[in-house]
Amino acid sequence: MTTLIIGGSGFLGSELVRQATETGHNTAATCTTAFEGRSQTAVWHQLDLRQPEDLERVLDAVDPDLVVNVASSKASWTVTAQAPIRIALAAAQRGFRLVHVSSDAIFSGARVHYCESDQPDPASPYGAMKAAAETGVLAVAPEAVVARTSLIIGRGQSIHERVVHEMAAGTREGALFTDDIRCPVFVEDLAAALLELAAGETTGIRHLAGTDAISRHELGTLIAGRDGLDASRLRPALRPHTPLSGALDVRLDSRATQQMLHTKLRGAREFCTATVSGAVTDCS
Repeated sequence: MTTLIIGGSGFLGSELVRQATETGHNTAATCTTAFEGRSQTAVWHQLDLRQPEDLERVLDAVDPDLVVNVASSKASWTVTAQAPIRIALAAAQRGFRLVHVSSDAIFSGARVHYCESDQPDPASPYGAMKAAAETGVLAVAPEAVVARTSLIIGRGQSIHERVVHEMAAGTREGALFTDDIRCPVFVEDLAAALLELAAGETTGIRHLAGTDAISRHELGTLIAGRDGLDASRLRPALRPHTPLSGALDVRLDSRATQQMLHTKLRGAREFCTATVSGAVTDCS
């Protein structure tokens, strides 16, 4: 199977490239900047999703059986909302399988608990972009999979982990919110689940989040404990006392999709303390 990872140089994308290659996919991947020095396990293509002709050029070169789109930008409507629809149109025309990765940002948190049939009600511009992409993708490519996920953690490379390390080292000011709740997922679990869904026949919306609903502060404490950091430096706070907007408490219910998968979507309390051969998993 020839697999194209759009956004392959990012945190989740690089893990998808690694796993796809290790499981026998003929793997290609894209990045927006120069691809020299990228993993040699994939064939790299430079792609600017703001340029429709770039997408056609890469699809012509790769001729994929599967495309997994993990590209996103909080600052670009074109990249986050419009480009996924172009990719879906190409899937409908060219016949490749499409897995599009979405986000829990599409929900406002008003209901707290969200299953796969719940309609988007975004509370931020980014959430609105992701919601628009979902609607467009499924409108033009109903056989696609739209996989919503939450905070992605693992191996020290996520934004949240870097923030925790900087706070614990005293090089970053700020606080971690005790009322900002999500269902974090381990990057290796998420990548494996995405590839498993891609290999099957399921379509439509799927939730891929961890089993634990925890605050950003509790998650930070778990990361600090895992990585031997001073958790007392992680100052707790309430987000309503700040000018930051967006949803507070969003909990994706992934049970329906989990029943379909061999891959276990572990909760943060498990994947931050998981052991391999008696040693703490190296997630940093």
